[in-house]
This record gives sequence, C-alpha cells and structure tokens, in this order.
Amino acid sequence: MTDIQYDTVIRNGTIATATDVFKADLAISGEKIAAIGSNLPAGRREIDAAGLLVLPGGVDAHCHIEQLSGGGLMNADTFETATRSAAFGGTTTVVSFAAQHRGANLVTVVEDYAALARRGAIIDYAFHLMVANPDEQTIALDLPALIRAGHRSVKVFMTYDAVQVNDQQLLDVMAAARAEGALICVHAENHGLLKWMGDRLVARGYVAPKFHAVSHPRAAEVEAFHRLIAFSELLDQPIVIFHVSTAEGAAVIREARGRGVKIFAETCPHYLLMTAQDLDRPGLEGAKWICSPPQRTQADQEALWRALALGDLQILSSDHAPYRFDASGKLSAGDNPSFKQIANGMPGLEMRLPLLFDAMVSQGRMGLSKFVELTATAPARIYDLPGKGSLAIGADADIAIWDPERRVELADELHDNAGYNPFAGRTVTGWPGTVLRRGEIIVAEGALNARPGSGRLLLRQAGEATKPTSRLSPEFDPARNFGADLY
Repeated sequence: MTDIQYDTVIRNGTIATATDVFKADLAISGEKIAAIGSNLPAGRREIDAAGLLVLPGGVDAHCHIEQLSGGGLMNADTFETATRSAAFGGTTTVVSFAAQHRGANLVTVVEDYAALARRGAIIDYAFHLMVANPDEQTIALDLPALIRAGHRSVKVFMTYDAVQVNDQQLLDVMAAARAEGALICVHAENHGLLKWMGDRLVARGYVAPKFHAVSHPRAAEVEAFHRLIAFSELLDQPIVIFHVSTAEGAAVIREARGRGVKIFAETCPHYLLMTAQDLDRPGLEGAKWICSPPQRTQADQEALWRALALGDLQILSSDHAPYRFDASGKLSAGDNPSFKQIANGMPGLEMRLPLLFDAMVSQGRMGLSKFVELTATAPARIYDLPGKGSLAIGADADIAIWDPERRVELADELHDNAGYNPFAGRTVTGWPGTVLRRGEIIVAEGALNARPGSGRLLLRQAGEATKPTSRLSPEFDPARNFGADLY
C-alpha cells in the first residue's frame, strides 16, 4: 500500500465547525480538505497549530466593492484592496454586487464587474445581481439568463431615488426569481417615510451627521418588512432581508417565520456593537459613522443578539461600503454638507470577524460553533456557495488559524482603502494569524502572499434556500382562483 503524503497538514489544533469543537489534525491535498483525524501521515508542509483554533475561512455575503453609488460616487475600495483586507481579517469568500443603475443593461453590468474582479480579487467571490432598471429587457430576458448562468441572488432597494423599485416592479423581479430559482435580497425601508423625515429635519436646520439617525424612523424598517413579507407570501418566493437594525424588525421576521414564511435575514457588527450616539461627534466627524439603516440603541443590540440566538437571524455580514473621509467620499458635497449629502456606508470587511469573535467567543456570548455558523457556514449554505463555509472532507481548504488569546488594540490603519477604522480604539481578544485559500497560505506573519486576480468567481446552483415552500396563496392556487395559471 502506497504511503499517503498530503500537501499540507495542520497539526495539534482545535477544529471548530457549526456543530462541534474538537482537537484533531487536518490534511490538505491540492485545493481540498483531504482528511481530518489523529496522527495523520506527514505533509510536504506542516503547520503547528498547538494552542490555536482551526476555523473555516469567513464568508461575508454583503460587500460593496468597486461599486458606483446611486449618487454617482465610486466607493473607496477596488477588488484588490477590499479582498486584501478581507484576507487579513480571516475572510476567504465574499459576495459583492453587480450593481445596475437606471438605463443600464444588466448583462453588461455583470460583465464589467466580473472583469474588475478577475483583475483584482485575492479571495473567491460571487455576485448579487442588483436590479435598479426593471424594464422588459431586464425582467424577461437578462435576469433569467443570468440566474441560469449561476448568479442565484438578486438585490433590490425599496428606497433611494436613484435605485428604488416600486411595488409593481418588485413583484416583477420576485416573479422572475421564482421562475428561475434565485433568492431575493432586499434593502427594506419605507421610501416615503425616509424622504419626509429627512426633508423635515433639513428644513428646520437639523443637518449635522447625528440627525441621519433621526431621519430613518424605526417605523420605516417595520413597515417595509411587513410589505415585503406580504409580497413573499403572495408569490411564495424566498427572501433575504438585509441589515436588520431594530428590535421591532426582528420581531416581524420572527412572527412571519413562525407561520412558515421562507425568510432569511442578516444583521451586522455595527448594529450589535454601536448605537446612534456614535454619530454625535464634533463638527463633521460623525460622518464617518453614517450608514443606512443607522445604528439604533442598546436595547436594539440586545434584541438582535437574542434574534441571532433564536435563529430568527441567520447571517452576520459586514455591509462593507467604504468611503474616504475626504472630497472623494464622505465630503464630496463640500466642507459643510447636510447629513443628506454625506455618502452612506462604513468599512467593515477586515474587522467583521475579529469584532464578532471577541463578542461571541472571548466574551462568552454565544460560543465558537455559533460564531462559525453565523459568519461562515450559514451564509455559504443559504447562498449556495460551493465548497465554502465549513471544514469537511472534500470542501475547499479555506482555513483561518486563530490565536484565541491574542489581544489587539484596533487602529485606524487597515488593509482596505477607506483610510479609517470605525472601530478604532477598541481592544479585541482573538485574532486570525494564518489564512489559507484553497490550500494556499495567503496571509502569514502579517504579510500577504497572494497575487491580485487569483480569486475565483463562484457560480451557483439553485439550492434549498431558493426553493419555494409550495404553500400557494389563494390568488395563485388554481384550486381557489377559478383555474387561473399565474405562474
């Protein structure tokens, strides 16, 4: 019998999956995990992980990279700088956006974003198709073809003048996704409420960055959730609700899931670890913390942690949306902008996992397996990312080796191009020191060892999350709608 020799063996570490934590060695052959066990044969390369944690590389399923905003601003990161920062933070897969704007052809949009990623991406990636021009060409031809080609998630906005879809258009997009097998991902806030409150604040002279938090009423999230869920029930179309920020929003999701609506939902570190008070800073400094929806209250933080523990929310993403604090980004409208003129978004790709590891594992809030589930396994499963999110034989060897005792004071200098870290000054315990992507060490001893463009596009099959429940609403059930075939 020929002796087995693996390319790499990671020895003496503590391995964690979404269900188990155990001591074992892990072997890699080529790009895949080949074995997990004790006393494995030698590898050509040996990594001693004694005292360390061996975790799946993170999956960040909500990232804005090299993306033009609705207001015409290019965000700060290229695919190279964004995915570089992701790798240093222990993330090995991202899902970003191929963002259509008014008048744009969706196929051309996807081709353009794919070309940028091929040139720059250091880790593996997929795209959400962002639809803002739901004309007949998009809905009847381009969107179905792109879904069939392997882009199995579609993003829409229920607000913002430049990218919003109205209710009828949203239903059209959802129906197209249902026919082809794709998830619908939604930024769900009531457009009228946001405009009314924002205009009212500005008219009365309340223009400082802190008033951004006031301009997004909690009711805007709640109402939009209810409306979106009603559409999901009508069409029997699975949905993902992005960046849940309020206790009331989480409660709406819990109630709907309880009656069988197929909803997935995410929240983000800034909603778990920040409040609206973070925007209340001298001058324009608070602009760095403007994002949408805004940070809320400590009570909302606790409600969101509870929703994660109960399974009402299944994903923890960064919503990485970096803009520099200068004329190219946050201050593009000049030296004295109102909050309505300040770009929405913060960098978060690199800090997502260290912040959540500290909160969930080091501080004992939820534990190691739950950390793995919410930051890697669940997003990979929900978005059907092949071979990602778990340490299993045959899976891609995407691995982050963590020092659970390392304490790091967070600084402004990160590996992205935003120029600031919204979490600077905090101290976290737990840090990813060595990161492997498909078996190749891409981060070690503070250095990057991967070339731009070495990441791969992940095309996806229609998985379990995309499947309707087959519980037809009365209006779509031929047995109850006089025989009409509406699908």
